[in-house]
Amino acid sequence: MTNARKLYRQYLDPHVISRLSSLDLRARMVVEGFMAGLHKSPYHGFSVEFSEHRQYMPGDDFKYIDWKVYGKTDRFYVKQFEEETNLKAYLLLDGSASMGFKSGEVSKFQYAQYLAAALTYLMLRQRDAVGLVTFAEKIRRLLPARSVSTYLPRILSELDRTETAGTTRIAPMLHEIAERIKRRSLIILFSDLFDEDIDAVIQGLKHFRHRKHEMLVFHILDPAEVDFDFKEDAVFQDMETGARLSTNPIHIQREYRKLMQDFVTRLRRACRENLIDYVPFSTRQPFDLALSQYLRKRKKLGG
Repeated sequence: MTNARKLYRQYLDPHVISRLSSLDLRARMVVEGFMAGLHKSPYHGFSVEFSEHRQYMPGDDFKYIDWKVYGKTDRFYVKQFEEETNLKAYLLLDGSASMGFKSGEVSKFQYAQYLAAALTYLMLRQRDAVGLVTFAEKIRRLLPARSVSTYLPRILSELDRTETAGTTRIAPMLHEIAERIKRRSLIILFSDLFDEDIDAVIQGLKHFRHRKHEMLVFHILDPAEVDFDFKEDAVFQDMETGARLSTNPIHIQREYRKLMQDFVTRLRRACRENLIDYVPFSTRQPFDLALSQYLRKRKKLGG
């Protein structure tokens, strides 16, 4: 790997990205870092998604073959037009108070924010239409999906100004958002999915499938929430209700981990049964998994 490629690949690290000044720069560096490593990754082949071409198929008109691409690749590709390449996607960002938790340098919300910004940059670069919904106990902002490059500053500005606050009402929010997005789209949800009624959350996810939307669920958790590797007596405070619990973590560690595992397993199973792509994330995890999952879904949908 060249020094330049190593330089770009480091920007897939959430901690490195968190030190950059602007959200626009963070988004650009994540995407360029991802692209720099594509041909060395198991996702080889997705790079064609960044151009307006698709592989030649029997029956395609020869006049649309790009001979310059043929000269470079020795393969036939035909030029695609905007109506062929356009995909409509909505990014759903959970801004409830629990998303503000962090045990390291990056909170769950910051991780989701950086990832949503990078996906917006990537989608608009591909001339896909992207919209944004921010929510907590109510919908805060709904920006309709558009595919023009000038839309990037507006979405990034909205992401940048959004802060974590309020209680979690994921299930009713999912139902409301599903009703408000009329045209069939790719829905990408960024959330820790913490809610008292997990059955209701699953019903909310199913609502999107009922309305014929495709779905990606990026389930974002902090490592401390999964491992619960605390050693000393502590007071734990609910970030949304303010409720406090004094305990020795070692006494509840085994039961906590079991409950967390059951929670994740149940979500994963429900998503699989309803043809929803479920992708768990740790806030320490590089961003390339999410970007490649998006490209997989895009390719599956015929983009």
